[in-house]
Amino acid sequence: MEPDLFTAAAEERKAADPGRSPLAVRMRPRNLDEVAGQRRLLNPGSPLRRLVERAGGPAASSSVILHGPPGTGKTTLAYVISQATEKRFVELSAITAGVKEVRAVIESARREVGMSGRETVLFLDEIHRFSKAQQDSLLPAVENQWVTLIAATTENPFFSVISPLLSRSLLLTLESLTDDDIRELLHRAVTDERGLGGALTLAGDAEDHLVRIAGGDARKALTALEAAAGTALELGEDGIRLDTVEQAVDRAAVRYDRDGDQHYDVASALIKSIRGSDVDASLHYLARMIEAGEDPRFIARRLMISASEDIGLADPNALPIAVAAAQAVAMIGFPEASLTLSHAVIALALAPKSNSATLAISAALEDVRKGLAGPVPPHLRDGHYAGAKKLGHAQGYVYPHDLPDGVAAQQYAPDGIQGRRYYEPGRHGAEARYADVVEWVRRKLAGQ
Repeated sequence: MEPDLFTAAAEERKAADPGRSPLAVRMRPRNLDEVAGQRRLLNPGSPLRRLVERAGGPAASSSVILHGPPGTGKTTLAYVISQATEKRFVELSAITAGVKEVRAVIESARREVGMSGRETVLFLDEIHRFSKAQQDSLLPAVENQWVTLIAATTENPFFSVISPLLSRSLLLTLESLTDDDIRELLHRAVTDERGLGGALTLAGDAEDHLVRIAGGDARKALTALEAAAGTALELGEDGIRLDTVEQAVDRAAVRYDRDGDQHYDVASALIKSIRGSDVDASLHYLARMIEAGEDPRFIARRLMISASEDIGLADPNALPIAVAAAQAVAMIGFPEASLTLSHAVIALALAPKSNSATLAISAALEDVRKGLAGPVPPHLRDGHYAGAKKLGHAQGYVYPHDLPDGVAAQQYAPDGIQGRRYYEPGRHGAEARYADVVEWVRRKLAGQ
């Protein structure tokens, strides 16, 4: 959609006085070399760099779908691509725009090509919010190259974008910025004339806190820096301190070094609190990890381990809950992932506990490492090949399904460990039922 009179006037004011624009807007990269992070996408010869640098070639007409968490530079890359290709740039958001607005842009683009030969880049943010029918309306324009579509989404595009649009577009996945990427961005914003222009210094602990609360989101980092800079200037200070940042963003610094001992200490405390069924302490340590900018996938992995290590068969639903949480976290990221992690932590903390699965595999592994293995009993060996019968393989095997109770009194373990017991079920939760079953099965296997 073309900007109206009021939008155009606002843009003119921003151009005349760039200081009125938010810091995140002022620091928007002007070319690919200024883009923070995404080194994999920006390497020489990468699809994105070819798209930008071959503006007059066939790559210039490729439509692009940018997929990644918030604040990773999707909108920035759209602007950089449009500037490099010198095409007309139109931005829409799927939150506020519909098919009517999309068709208006497409029609305007067709007229522009006919009158001046100038092509149009349509940047569509949040494309996953468009329905299938709304996304279908883009296909003719993309297929006929009336517009170059650059669509951005935080959702998995294979679930949220229709297949015909995916097949006609170049899919680029952006990753959350690393701590070093955020630091580089902060340093540039503090010194660059478009940013703070060196008017303020940034203390090391204040920088660390900004990196933590950013959580890999460049926009969040710059917004927090701008708020802290405003507070420092109001107080007449010449630098941004930790307490200035805390005051500006209303969030206390979390004493947590993601690369040091605290990283492991807090993670250990979370798991031990879950094991001890203290749901409140578990949520406290989860909150500390979230606030420290911990990778949500790391937290989810620890919960999956806890579900088997400390709960096991006492609540067979614990592991599916943890696995589902890990899958959800990978798809949605922070901040919404905090809800999913809370869901899983509460469920695991309040579940009945059993470490019988942990002890069972530990004991079995110990015997194997000691050499207690031995040959597989002949009747259990593979008999599906010529000559197996002559070797006595699979002979005398009793098929359990042929028996009324489904258990055959025959030897399964090698001779060396016959009669050894690894699994000792607990009596908590659902595992109490397994305790009765396993004793009955062992008696039947022994022919009793």
